[in-house]
Amino acid sequence: MDLDVVVVGAGFAGMYLLHKLRGLGFAVRVYETGDGVGGTWYWNRYPGARVDVESQEYSYSFSDELEDEWAWSERYATQPELLRYANHVADRFDLKRDIQFETRVTAARYDEAARRWTVETDRGDTVSARFCVMATGCLSAIKEPDFPGHEAFLGRTYQTSRWPKEGVDLTGMKVGLIGTGSSAIQSIPVIAAQAAHLTVFQRTPNFSVPAHNGPLDPDAVAAWKADRPEYRRRQRASQGGFLSSDPNPQSALEVDDETRRRIFEERWARGGFAIGGAFSDLVSDLQANATAAAFVAGKIREIVKDPRTADILTPKTYPFATKRLCVDTDYWATFNRPNVSLVDAAATPIEAITPTGLRTRDQTFDFDVIIYAIGFDAMTGPLLRVDIRGRGGIALGEVWAEGPKTYLGLMTAGFPNLFMVTGPGSPSVLSNMIVSIEQHVEWIADCLSHLRDRRLGLIEATAPAQEAWGAHVNENAAGTLYPQANSWYMGANIPGKPRVFMPYVGGVGPYREKCDEVAAKGYEGFVLAEAS
Repeated sequence: MDLDVVVVGAGFAGMYLLHKLRGLGFAVRVYETGDGVGGTWYWNRYPGARVDVESQEYSYSFSDELEDEWAWSERYATQPELLRYANHVADRFDLKRDIQFETRVTAARYDEAARRWTVETDRGDTVSARFCVMATGCLSAIKEPDFPGHEAFLGRTYQTSRWPKEGVDLTGMKVGLIGTGSSAIQSIPVIAAQAAHLTVFQRTPNFSVPAHNGPLDPDAVAAWKADRPEYRRRQRASQGGFLSSDPNPQSALEVDDETRRRIFEERWARGGFAIGGAFSDLVSDLQANATAAAFVAGKIREIVKDPRTADILTPKTYPFATKRLCVDTDYWATFNRPNVSLVDAAATPIEAITPTGLRTRDQTFDFDVIIYAIGFDAMTGPLLRVDIRGRGGIALGEVWAEGPKTYLGLMTAGFPNLFMVTGPGSPSVLSNMIVSIEQHVEWIADCLSHLRDRRLGLIEATAPAQEAWGAHVNENAAGTLYPQANSWYMGANIPGKPRVFMPYVGGVGPYREKCDEVAAKGYEGFVLAEAS
């Protein structure tokens, strides 16, 4: 099969790519591992899963009709509602006829003579396309359990990232849950309400703030509809692609203690990422950051009744919000329940999974169920798990051996006509993903149209442009506190992965301006050539 474009992944990026490119007359085929659309919201169906960006902002903006007809029910949509939305979009725009489900792309190889990509799947498909777009998502390569003995456990085992479609009944069960990242923080309160006893094993505590979720406020809906174009414009020009942070230009250090406390309290009461915008220097100045960390630590002590448990739950080894800030419903309060225990796995590490449960350095536990909430090989993992080979047969993994190298997070030198959506070196996971996805899809679509209109068939990032962009990304990151945390932003959760801060911290708005400027200058930093 010969195509103009192969798209890998049918999440929100792949769906919009298909709609946009097909509308421009390109022959497009999408390959998707799952049996349905939705990407992140297809796979992550663990108890309590919901988005951490407010629903109205976490939605497509490319179609006024779509926006007019869809109504969100909650301030922060649940996974089932987000999946219904994804399917509504797919059905409304008749996308599924060009998506091949239950098909994993295993390899993509660039044919220099033909200037085309050959893409192979686990179902034996071999297709040729002028362009290949990796819409594989940033958090889709699951980190597998690597505890000694994990295969010997005789009870039931689950991963938050592979939760069964039919759900899991944990009534009356003794449950052990490993991890306290975002998925765990969302699921722990729900699991605790069902299990006979839940034991949480925490290696590194995370900062989390309340969602204050509930039915979507009709006044908020009316305000959004009344001025939606302006809200969308502000989203695209903002730092993170969402407006709920409502950034305050003041420094945390230029106000007195009482004023600072009042502002933090107001932001905590609003919920969500509002606290991140409380002051302008929370992720750039360690002293300012310490004021936010101390405030949240105080909230943990207020909510969690047992002082020792509260102390274990309080992050102390990295600055506030330099790991992914979590948004929760009743997370801290869950540790007041009599059927919930917390184990400090930093002080007493897990030594092995046993046939009947788990053994730490100090104690043995028996469980009916073990749940792994241990995260993902973020950003690069989904790309490197496909055997991608560019000019001269060189593997992407070899080029990225010391960390990802991209130009604008869109392309890598030596891999012509291969695009990445929200790849490393773009705002990506530091942003509202829908806003960043739409920007990338529209830039790629405009680029392909530009090439076609000029009878060109090749675009490739140059090595000097890539090197300059990498230096710019690193310089921006070094001006923040982010690199001080052993986070998945840095690849620190994967043994042997290079420690490189992967997203671009310069902001959604400035990044969009840079991409537009590059295109306006005839795709500066890229080589364009005729098709063979």
